[in-house]
Amino acid sequence: MKRSLVVKVTAGQDAPERCSQAFTVASVALASGVDVSLWLTGESSWFALPGRAAEFELPHAAPLPDLLAALIAGGRVTLCTQCAARREITGDDVLPGVRIAGAQVFVQEALADGAQALVY
Repeated sequence: MKRSLVVKVTAGQDAPERCSQAFTVASVALASGVDVSLWLTGESSWFALPGRAAEFELPHAAPLPDLLAALIAGGRVTLCTQCAARREITGDDVLPGVRIAGAQVFVQEALADGAQALVY
């Protein structure tokens, strides 16, 4: 059975180390051949918008735009429906390749056979 990793990121500029760890772990898993789904929730929701990842800086961390681009290209990146609505973000606003979906989809992915879910 193929393993998958579902990573929910709740942190953004408010907790940069936790945010960076989530993107790094998801990217390393993806590079290792794991099926990865990254969920942007809470303050990380802003990274679904063009240019926002480029504003993120953390010394000694991989550039967030590079990690996000890799995850969009090789995995799935999802913006939480409620988080998007609270920030008035629509499907027309997000980066190409980012979908907007809700808790039902997250639960489905997290409970799939062979799935491991992490929350940062």
